[in-house]
Amino acid sequence: MPPRRPSVSPTPRGTSAPTPSGNDALARLKDRAASALFERMGARLNDPSLSEDQLHQLVRTELNQVVEEEKVPLSGDERKRLIREVQDDVLGHGPLQRLLDDPDITEIMVNGPDMVYVEHQGKLTRSDTRFTSEEQLRRVIERIVSRVGRRIDESSPLVDARLADGSRVNAVIPPLAFSGSSLTIRKFAKDPFKVNDLIGFGTLSPEMAELLQACVEARLNIIVSGGTGTGKTTLLNVLSSFIPEGERIVTIEDAVELQLQQEHIVRLESRPPNIEGKGEISIRDLVRNSLRMRPDRIVVGEVRGGETLDMLQAMNTGHDGSLSTVHANSPRDAVARLETLVLMAGMDLPLRAIREQIASAVDVIVQLTRLRDGSRRVTAVTELQGMEGQTVTLQDAFLFDYSAGVDPSGRFLGKPMPTGIRPTFTDRFAELGITLSPGVFGVPANSGGFR
Repeated sequence: MPPRRPSVSPTPRGTSAPTPSGNDALARLKDRAASALFERMGARLNDPSLSEDQLHQLVRTELNQVVEEEKVPLSGDERKRLIREVQDDVLGHGPLQRLLDDPDITEIMVNGPDMVYVEHQGKLTRSDTRFTSEEQLRRVIERIVSRVGRRIDESSPLVDARLADGSRVNAVIPPLAFSGSSLTIRKFAKDPFKVNDLIGFGTLSPEMAELLQACVEARLNIIVSGGTGTGKTTLLNVLSSFIPEGERIVTIEDAVELQLQQEHIVRLESRPPNIEGKGEISIRDLVRNSLRMRPDRIVVGEVRGGETLDMLQAMNTGHDGSLSTVHANSPRDAVARLETLVLMAGMDLPLRAIREQIASAVDVIVQLTRLRDGSRRVTAVTELQGMEGQTVTLQDAFLFDYSAGVDPSGRFLGKPMPTGIRPTFTDRFAELGITLSPGVFGVPANSGGFR
């Protein structure tokens, strides 16, 4: 669905701005028109047989009749504004529409009808946007979740969903949300970020990007680790863009968010239980099923439960080149987190066996961190080298240089720096004919080798 224009249009040149009383009258008229439209449309608003275009045309037709019946004198601009705002309330995202249309806003957080916060350039600020009532907020939430086949009500008061552009949505309603319904939208860029974009943002260095591209092409198993909001899904998109054309990719997610550019992709999405508590299809079920779909690559949006064991087994049994993300604050924490998630599978495995599985399956951990200045940076690229006694041995290939300090505005000046140590997996690059620039690991181009 194409993005709509913001619901408040600028005052046309040559006309005076409406008076406050005029604005109040227009707001009351808008409420009456929206109520009348809901009464006239009824169940047709949720008719699955109507396409998006047909529904919009039907709403415009009915809305024009509602405005005519009001018999309120309106200028041409006021009439267009009224119809656009009511249409946003009925079919769009109401007061949030102008925030969704603003490309500089990356996250929207609604803490009840009167409190809306936005993230802009990594900083949180309170918006002057508000909902007229809890009912209006609930209508927006229900419209979002119903479009992706999810539901939200008192028996299922929290839900994960997505917008048409892939933006991630989480909603919680009373009684769980004490101060009114909560809605969190993490916006995705209309055009997926490419590797050059991340280099421009400072998330990656060119040398690191070259190494990660070689890792994907060499079919190494990669885990992207990071905290909430660090950009794991964005980096996973970029890494997946390095997968060569002609390979069959199966993606597995709770809510479809990945924006892969290849042609041969099968997208699988988990399903929550229905109102009777039946029919749930978990990520673990999908990972198991994907092994029967002849995948060249398996991309799991995030591992957060027992599916971790199935993914590690897949990595260890011929499904090389798999990608996934995990919540952790460092590469060492990521290994510990994977151990914990494997235990959630309910298998009574000894800890050494789990660690051996992890050390054998995972080749590289890419650590993302959200720094104090709001920027998202790759702070480590770490190789898993195997087991030494009871411990999984790790070796950093890149580490973020915190010692560079910050500039006067508080932005970190450092960047990911090579440690100068050549990872052992580069031997596989040589076997496959994948070449790296000599300077990738911090070696001058004329030195002729690694230090």
